[in-house]
Order: sequence, then structure tokens, then C-alpha cells
Amino acid sequence: MPHSFTDLFSKMYYGNSIGTWLLSLSLLLASILLSKLIYRLIQFFGQKITSRTKSNLDDAIFDSIEEPVGLLIGFFGASYAISLLHLPEAIQTTVANGFYFTYVFCIAWTLNRAVSSLFQEVIVPFVDKTENQMDDQLLPIVRRGVSFIIWTMAFIIGVNNAGYDVGAVLAGLGIGGLAFALAAQDTVQNLFGGLTIFIDQPFKINDRVKVEGFDGTIIEIGTRSTRLKTLEGRVVTLPNSKFTDQAVENVSSEESRKIKLDIGLTYDMSAHQIEQALQLLKDIAAQQSGVLNHCIVAFDGFGDFSLNIYLIYYIEKSSTIPEVKTELNLKVLKEFSKAGLEMAFPSQTLYHTNADTSQNTYGKTAS
Repeated sequence: MPHSFTDLFSKMYYGNSIGTWLLSLSLLLASILLSKLIYRLIQFFGQKITSRTKSNLDDAIFDSIEEPVGLLIGFFGASYAISLLHLPEAIQTTVANGFYFTYVFCIAWTLNRAVSSLFQEVIVPFVDKTENQMDDQLLPIVRRGVSFIIWTMAFIIGVNNAGYDVGAVLAGLGIGGLAFALAAQDTVQNLFGGLTIFIDQPFKINDRVKVEGFDGTIIEIGTRSTRLKTLEGRVVTLPNSKFTDQAVENVSSEESRKIKLDIGLTYDMSAHQIEQALQLLKDIAAQQSGVLNHCIVAFDGFGDFSLNIYLIYYIEKSSTIPEVKTELNLKVLKEFSKAGLEMAFPSQTLYHTNADTSQNTYGKTAS
């Protein structure tokens, strides 16, 4: 019985005994469990170490490297488990190159997450304290640029050490460059659009703009797209090309908000009452807080059912526009009512005669 049991483990399948296959499989499973264990240990001891410091940077760095390091340990174990097997040379080379590329990927992933934590915990708070808006716009571009460099270097190192000629690969990409350029026209337009936004600066972070039918505040300017938060609270992502091929209205750049108030008075108002109404509008605008000193009042004309006057005034940038408009409109309503200045509304006056009945439109209804 023992002899037959030993023979069973000694049988060869695809160049390896059953015992070797089982040992390799056991090590592979053990490497998976070990990666989980390493992840938990880094998490446990990381919390112990970082709890003693006041800075959040070490917490962020430990959080960023937990998963990549655990995965890297698991791949090391899996590589050793597979190396115990006697495989054809072509397969061994492919597997070895694949694992090497994976190692480079894990290292790049770890480095990229650590750099992102550094940006988030150190550079972003520093930039938020500065009054200059230039660094707010540069920060997302620099962050993506650093990430792009890390992954590009990882790809080149991985491909080169996997046995491929990087120069030949790049040459091959050059041959297909024309087709790629044609397919990536929109991307190139968006990149140049981002460069144009950075140079011309039609708006900055936290500016309110109107573009493509959207009205909102700029929250991020990227290399390919720009994000704004609409007045409804929704986040809209627009390609940067949209900001270069059409008009962009920067609401935040206005020094004051122009408001026109149209009022219609009834046709039984005298010329003196019209003058009185115009003077009242001037006085109300002059006394209203948040309104600039200069305003325009005018008797605009004779409407179908009203004598039309208007007031043009300007609200200071620092004031809350809806509040100022509400206060001024209420004052107009109260003062006009107190002075006996009656506002018109669409109405009909009916004249009854023995012959017929005709209809005319006036400011008040007569019986």
C-alpha cells in the first residue's frame, strides 16, 4: 500500500510529478493567503504607528501602499511556486516576463498612490491657503502629469526587461501614428483647449460661467476636460474644446449686476403724477443699500393699457442680488401705494350705446 501510494505521487504529468504539481499548487494558495496576511499586518501596524503622530500624511501613505505591497508579496510567492515546475522553455520565459511586468506594475501602483497621498495631504492644503489662482489650475495638471510619467516609465521598463525592443515598439507606434492621430482628433483638440484656458485664463477656479447652456461654478480645470457645478448642484464635465470654439460668459467678472424694473401706470395718471413716480424711483434707488449711486429713470412710452416707466439700477458685486431686488421692489410697491400711483393691468372698458357695443383697452375699468 505505501509503495503504491508513493508510486501515485511519482507519476509524471506534463513533465512534472503529481507531488510537484501539488507542492506548486500548495505554495500558490499559501502565497495568496500570505498576501492577505501581509495586507492585514501592514494595516494593523500602520494604524499603531500613525496614531502616534499628528500628521495625516503617514496615515495616507500607509493606506496607499497596503494593497499594492500585499499584492506584490502574493505575486512573489506565485512566481516561486510556478518556478518549481518543469515547463517548456517558451512557457517559462513568457511566465517569467509576465511576472516581471507585474512586479513593475505593483511598484508603479505603490509609487503613484504614495505621490497622490503626498499631493492630497501636503500640496493641496498649501495651495488652498494661497490667494493666487494660478496654482489651483496648475495642481490638477501637475498631478496628472506626474502620474503619467510614473506609468510611462513603468511601461518602458517592463517592456524592455520582458525582452522586447522598446525602440522597435515605439517605431511601430510611429507607423500607426497617422491613424492614431486621426482617431484622437477630439483628444488633441481638448488638450489644446486646456492649454488655451491656461494661457488666456477666460475663467479661474470658483468663477461662475455660462457655457453650452450650463450655468455654474468652475470646480476643476483639467488637461482634457473642465468640471463645473451647476446652480442645481449637479456636476457637469465639459471637454475643453467647448471653451475655445464658442463664447463663454464669465458671470463672476462683472463689476455690478444691471437690473431693469419696468412699471406700467394707469392712463388716468397726470403728467405731474408721472414725474412724481420717476422721482420716487430715483429716491428709492438712492436709499437702497447694495445699489450703486448712478441709476436711470425714464417715461418709456404709451402702451396698450398703461403708461410705461422704467428704472435701471446696478447692484454691487458684494451684495446678494435676490435680497436687494426684493427689498427695492417692496419699497416701490409701498411708496407708490402711499402716493396713490396706481399700477395698470390688462383690462377692458365696455361702452353701451343704443346702436352697438364697442370694446376699447384702457388702464382702468369704468362702469
